[in-house]
Amino acid sequence: TYSIFKYECQLRHFQFQFGLAFSTGPGFPRPSTPTFAMVNQPPPITHDLFTDTERQNDAGATFVLQSKGEWWHAGFHLTTAIVGPTILTLPYAFRGLGWGLGFFCLTIMAVVTFYSYFLMSKVLDHCEKAGRRHIRFRELAADVLGSGWMFYFVIFIQTAINTGVGIGAILLAGQCLEIIYSSLNPNGSMKLYEFIAIVTGVMIILSQLPTFHSLRHVNLGSLLLSLGYAFLVVVACIIAARSKEAPTREYSLESSTKSRAFSAFTSISILAAIFGNGILPEIQATLAPPASGKMVKGLVMCYSVIFVTFYAIAGSGYWVFGNKATSNILQSLMPDNGPSLAPTWILGLAVIFVLLQLLAIGLVYSQVAYEIMEKQSADVKKGMFSKRNLIPRLILRTLYMIMCGFFAAMLPFFGDISAVVGAIGFIPLDFILPMLLYNITHNPPKSSLTYSTNLAIIIVFSGVGFMGAFSSIRKLVLDAQQFKLFSNDVKRGKEVQNYDELLGEAGNGVNG
Repeated sequence: TYSIFKYECQLRHFQFQFGLAFSTGPGFPRPSTPTFAMVNQPPPITHDLFTDTERQNDAGATFVLQSKGEWWHAGFHLTTAIVGPTILTLPYAFRGLGWGLGFFCLTIMAVVTFYSYFLMSKVLDHCEKAGRRHIRFRELAADVLGSGWMFYFVIFIQTAINTGVGIGAILLAGQCLEIIYSSLNPNGSMKLYEFIAIVTGVMIILSQLPTFHSLRHVNLGSLLLSLGYAFLVVVACIIAARSKEAPTREYSLESSTKSRAFSAFTSISILAAIFGNGILPEIQATLAPPASGKMVKGLVMCYSVIFVTFYAIAGSGYWVFGNKATSNILQSLMPDNGPSLAPTWILGLAVIFVLLQLLAIGLVYSQVAYEIMEKQSADVKKGMFSKRNLIPRLILRTLYMIMCGFFAAMLPFFGDISAVVGAIGFIPLDFILPMLLYNITHNPPKSSLTYSTNLAIIIVFSGVGFMGAFSSIRKLVLDAQQFKLFSNDVKRGKEVQNYDELLGEAGNGVNG
C-alpha cells in the first residue's frame, strides 16, 4: 500500500510539473485534457442545458439536422437562404439612395453581413473545440448568454421568420403561376387562391424530404436558378433601355431633407432584410464534423453569387428606371398600362425560374419547424423511414404546409406583414446576436478594434431595426384600407413617387 501511495505521489508531482491532470488514483481528479494542450483552446462551457440522454434521444438533431454535408453543400444552403426573389427589389431600394450612396450601402451591408456570419461561424467553432457542438441557434444563444428566456426569445423570432418566409414563398409562387396562366389564357377564370392551393400541394410532396442534407441537390438547382433569372433580368433591362417605350430616366431624390432621410432609412432597412438569414447554425449543423473552417468556405461561395446577382440587378434596374423603379423590377418591365419592355419569352422564363426557386426557399426555411416537430414526435431508436416515424412526419409536415397555404390565400397582403417580421426578426438574429455572442465567447479587450467594431454594429443596426419596424408598421396601417381577405390580387400598397406624399397620407390618417 505504501509503495502504491508513494508511486501516486511521484506521479502527481510529475503531472503538476508538466501541467498534466489525468491521474486516476484515489483522491485525484477525473481524467481530463492535458493542461498544456488547452493553452490555445477556448475554456469549456460550464453550464449545459441538456443532458447526454436528451441529446441521444434528440430525433430532430439525428434525423432533420443530419451532419453529413461538405462545405459546398453549406454554400448551396446559404445561397438559397439569402439569394432569392427579394433581390428584385434592389432597384427600388436604390430609389431612396441614389447611385453613390446606393452602391455604398449595398457594399457595407454585404461586408457587415459576411462579417456577422463569419463571427457566428467562429462562435460555433469555438464551442465545438470546447467539446460542445451546437446545432441550433436557440441552444447556442441560451448556452452562451446563460439565460433560459433567451432560448424562447430566439425560438419565437426564428419561428416568426421561418413561418413568414414559408407563407410568403407560397404566396409569391402562386402569383407567379397566376402570371403565367394569365399570359397563356387572358380570359381564364382561375383565381389566385387556386394557384396557391396548387403550390401548397407541390410543397406538401417536397416537404417529405426527410433531412436538411437531402435538400443539397435542390439547393444547387436554386443557386443556378438565381443566377439564371438575374442574367435574364439584366438582359431584359438592357433591351428595355433601348426600346422606344423606355421610361425617361430620372435619378433625383426627394426635395425635402425630412422625406429624403426617411426614404434613405427605408431603403437601408430593405437592404438589411434582403441580406437576412437567421438559420446559419442550423445550416452549419448539416456539415460533417469537424465543421471548423468549412462554413467560411461556404460563405465565400455564397457571397460570390451575391456579388454577381445583387450588383447586376441593382445597377441595371436602377439605370433603366431610376426613381420610377417599382418594388419588383419585373413589374417595371411588365407595366399594367402598356406593352412589355422586353421580349415576353425572357420575362416568362424569369418568372418560371423565380417560381421554382421559391419552392426551394420555402423548403429551406421550413427545416427549423420540421426539426422541432421531429424532436417531439419521432423515436430516434426507430429507423428514419420506419412506420413509427414516417406516419407522424407525413401528417405533421402536411398540416404545416396546409397552414402556410391557408394563410397565404387568406392574407394576400402578407407582404406588408412580413416586412414588419423581417425588421423585427432578421436584425436581432443577423446583426446583433452574432456580435454579442462573439464578444462573450472570445472576450476581446474592450480597447481592441474588434470589440469596438462589434459594439458599433450592434448600436447602429439596433437603430436601423427600430426605424425599419416603425416604417413597416406605418405602411401596414396606411395600406390597411386596401386589404381584403381571400382577395384575388396581392396587395403591395401604393407606389408613391414622393415620400412627402406618404407623410401627408400618414398625417391625414392620424387627423381622421
